[in-house]
Amino acid sequence: MRAHEAGALHAEAGHRGPSWLREPEDVNALFPGLWAHGVERDDDGVLRVGGLSVKELATEFGTPLYVVDESDFRSRARAFREAFGAVLGGADVFYAGKAFLSVATARWIADEGLNLDVCSGGELAVALRAGFPAARIGLHGNNKTVSELVRALDAGVGRVVLDSFEEIDRLATLAAARDVRADVLVRTKVGVEAHTHEYIATAHEDQKFGFSIASGEAAEAVRAVLKSPSLRLLGLHSHIGSQIYDTAGFEVAARRVLRLQADIRDEHRLELAELDLGGGFGIAYTSQDDPQPPAVLAAGMAEIIEHECAGYGLAVPRLSVEPGRSIAGPSTFTLYEVGTVKSVPLDGGASRRYVAVDGGMSDNIRTALYDADYSCTLASRASSAPPVLSRVVGKHCESGDIVVKDEFLPGDIAPGDLVAVPGTGAYCRSMASNYNHQPRPAVLAVRDGQARLIMRRETEDDLLALDVG
Repeated sequence: MRAHEAGALHAEAGHRGPSWLREPEDVNALFPGLWAHGVERDDDGVLRVGGLSVKELATEFGTPLYVVDESDFRSRARAFREAFGAVLGGADVFYAGKAFLSVATARWIADEGLNLDVCSGGELAVALRAGFPAARIGLHGNNKTVSELVRALDAGVGRVVLDSFEEIDRLATLAAARDVRADVLVRTKVGVEAHTHEYIATAHEDQKFGFSIASGEAAEAVRAVLKSPSLRLLGLHSHIGSQIYDTAGFEVAARRVLRLQADIRDEHRLELAELDLGGGFGIAYTSQDDPQPPAVLAAGMAEIIEHECAGYGLAVPRLSVEPGRSIAGPSTFTLYEVGTVKSVPLDGGASRRYVAVDGGMSDNIRTALYDADYSCTLASRASSAPPVLSRVVGKHCESGDIVVKDEFLPGDIAPGDLVAVPGTGAYCRSMASNYNHQPRPAVLAVRDGQARLIMRRETEDDLLALDVG
């Protein structure tokens, strides 16, 4: 059958919504697993976060608006630190800054005792501006520039994750010129297919990251590092993807990485002290998602590592993990104002209701990029109208500019209403763009009845300041 020319999202068969989406008994009810702990409705049905009304926030700070529950963010960071700190003699947690990073959030992470993973010079600059201890920073990336490596060395970052033979030579030369010895991990490619979107699965063979274990490339990278007097090999690194809900994939990854670690011991008489199994722990974007709490993840990964190390006769290395989405994601929702509502006739007498908001793919590209699912709710009032299956779309000149593909919203939703989309703390602001010359939204932190901007809204003057023509 010929594909719909505008894409699968526009095919007629989808007008009834996905099979997992159920019509709610109460369209005003909040599904608790999707929202930060400080989010609730007041007696008028208005959404409140940290004690503050979203109507008041929208009036003062405008929309679209990313709203972060700071207490929720901190509690999730703390939960990971405590859970992994209680296994294997104490494991390290590196917050993955790519999920969302600002000076404020870097300071929250430092306060809560986590380390920080960065993967560009810009992320490193934010961390250093925040005063984050450099020894607790790790630098990732498959193509780190000379200037990025120099800055990392000069700042004294705690470890660099090596991703290519060119990078091994590059870092060794730069470190030798500074008469320092850089602590490094070798990123391996373990050949595990994480059950996630192909663009965020990062351990199969045909992709850009890491050294292949199966081909012998990873073992050769280890030999190259050990030959360099200006590099110190701390351990191996593996990352199998993102939005992963259990530890099954980590079991295969750990087995293959630890087998390589055993081979290194046998060949070089060296037992590596560290093992980083990456992050990718999933969150709930809709009611179909069922993520595991940090304590369950930590216990499961500890059991896997202890079992595999025993099998290879290895001492248990110090474990590191890299959660980002699972800390930042649920702590934030995006607040929009409705601009237009229209019903579009479909084949067979059906119709689809489109609710257009004042943001879209410039502040959340994930639906268009990953076919991601989101939920949403009417945030500015209660409604007694029956629920109607709706599609929330943005204001951009793309038919794929969809924020929420399918959700039941009140039948009386209208221009001027506020809509809130939960789970937007990770990979939304960090991947935001100025498409259609749309200024990027502000990021607002709310805590204990107080709101403060941690990233201001861009203005047209900001956009024009870059245009030197």
